[in-house]
Amino acid sequence: MRVLVLFAHPVETSFQAALHATVVERLRRAGHAVDDCDLYAEGFNPVLSREERLHYHDLGVNRRNVAPYVERVLAAEALVLVHPVWNFGLPAILKGFFDRVFLPGVSFRMENGKVKPSLHNITKLTAVVTYGGARWRALGVGDPPRKIVKRVLRAQIKPLAPVDYLAHYDMNRSTDATRAAFLEKVGAAMDRF
Repeated sequence: MRVLVLFAHPVETSFQAALHATVVERLRRAGHAVDDCDLYAEGFNPVLSREERLHYHDLGVNRRNVAPYVERVLAAEALVLVHPVWNFGLPAILKGFFDRVFLPGVSFRMENGKVKPSLHNITKLTAVVTYGGARWRALGVGDPPRKIVKRVLRAQIKPLAPVDYLAHYDMNRSTDATRAAFLEKVGAAMDRF
């Protein structure tokens, strides 16, 4: 399976970077073709410009500035997101990726003013995330990142595609043992991917 891994963390020595390395290594070991997209390392610009917004619905123009990323998304059969949760949201660089790359004609099409999802090439979606706080804190604010994956992105990919959300909560009080257990959980999930 062709798997696009979207990684969003600026620190190469972080636990998130260790998760990213595990995801990529175990997917490759399982025989998948991995397109490893490290948004920070690639210098992805998350800012949707005025010009891009003005041409957002112009299918002949809207992907001009992000064409290589659009091609990577359209070539993928599965998507794995690896990122921290900051302020109960996605890192800005990942949010900007969705704003700039998941365009009309890419992740959806407009029919009579209605949005029709069209990323049906994505047949599986997994998120590997970390939260600084406890799960109850995330639940208390509605856990927006989980909803983005389990509802918003799920609605854009192939209908009934499996979606998995692997989260390590309470990183502020994590231990070597809790981090090792989560790394193993993520590795095992990638072995079965």
